[in-house]
Formats: sequence, structure tokens, C-alpha cells
Amino acid sequence: MNAIVLITGATAGIGKACAEKFAAAGYDLIITGRRKTRLAELKSTLESTFGIKVYPLAFDIQKRESVFSAIQELPEDWKNISILVNNAGLALGRDSFENADLDDWDTMMHTNVDGLLYMSRAVLPCMIKHKKGHIINIGSIAGKEVYENGNVYCASKFAVDAISKSMRIDLLKYGIKVTAIHPGAVETEFSLVRYKGDETKANAAYDGFIPLTAMDIADTVFYSASLPSHVCINELIITCTQQAGTYYFNKNAS
Repeated sequence: MNAIVLITGATAGIGKACAEKFAAAGYDLIITGRRKTRLAELKSTLESTFGIKVYPLAFDIQKRESVFSAIQELPEDWKNISILVNNAGLALGRDSFENADLDDWDTMMHTNVDGLLYMSRAVLPCMIKHKKGHIINIGSIAGKEVYENGNVYCASKFAVDAISKSMRIDLLKYGIKVTAIHPGAVETEFSLVRYKGDETKANAAYDGFIPLTAMDIADTVFYSASLPSHVCINELIITCTQQAGTYYFNKNAS
């Protein structure tokens, strides 16, 4: 088999773009997500287009037992995972702290933090065995600067930042790379999910500027994963040209 990349949240957005990028370079893929039909469609497209192998895993990354069972039950030749892209994540709601929905808080923390922890721990034994590997965590600029009504989403991404830094230190002895990539505004399903299907609010989130695309981030993920074995990018913050922070934008620029 070719080198294997595992990508979480691969059914849309940055995860799907990463799958396409690595497939085009000849990597075999394990793709995860909750939407089984979308995973099957992506598997078919990638295998027919790029001639690689794809192993889909449909489960909820919030559930610890599901994550560990999925990895433990992989066929032996699929367990030699070289690169893990912890992409699965979401924002829900844009409410002031005192008005926020507690279920939204739970979902964000369980997905953005717990899911990343579970998947990393489940995959690490194979990387440790071979004393090499690369874990790439998709964080957010919201993990660097808090903004109004961002509260728990920001907290979850601050956690990703801290976890990535501690992983990098703890895994040094195994030769495993850890990279955190923190995007600014990226036009994907992100805002549509955050605003719970309200297309007007979701589209307004990108008014007045040209945001990043999912493939912009996938290109960066791939670059980080393609460097020589002695080179590790620890973290990157990426924004579009018209953004310089969580709340600094130059909108409607010519």
C-alpha cells in the first residue's frame, strides 16, 4: 500500500479538500465522518479519479468507544497510518455567554476537543511503534484571540492550541511531528452550521472580503506534511489578505 493518511471530518470543507489533495499525490486514505452516504461518494470519486485506495469510517467522533473501536478494527494493512489530520470540528451559535445554548457548548467541546484527543490517542500506538508520524491539528485564529459571542467556540480552539503544543513536547522522544494550523475566515459549511441552516446569516459572514477557501488550507496541510523528516512546522496562522485577526478586516477594499 501507499503511505496512509487519516482525515477526520472528510465529508465537506477542509477535510474533503485535504482528501482530494493527498489522493492526487498518491496517498491512500482513511476518511471519517458521520454522513455515510457522503463518505461512500467521496471514496468512489477519489478511487476512480486518482487510482488510490480509500477506507471510509462512519461514526461520531464525540463518542470515545466509537473512535477506539473504529481504529482497533481496521485491517492490519490499514493501521500503518503515517499522517493524521484532525480536522473534524464546528461552531454552533453566536450568542452572548449568558444566553448561549448549553447543548451547543457540549457539542463544540465534545467534537473540537474530545474528538481530537480520542483520535490522536487511538492512532498514536502505530506511530510510536514505527517512531515516526505526523499529527496535524486544524485549530482556528479563534484559538489565538477571543471575540465577542465566541466564548466556548474560542475556548475549544484555545484548547486545540494548548493540546498541540503539549503533544509536540511529549511526542518528541518518538520522532513524531505535531503541527497546528490556525485558519481565519474560510468559506465552507462552517457558517451555515454555526447559524443552524440560516443561509442569510451564513452568507453575510463573508460580506465585503474574499475569504480563504478549503483548498487554501488543504494546500498548507499538504505542504506541512511534505517537508523533509528533520523539518517540523509547529504552528501556522493563516488569514486572507483582508483579515488580520479575529475582528480586524479591511472590507470592500478595491
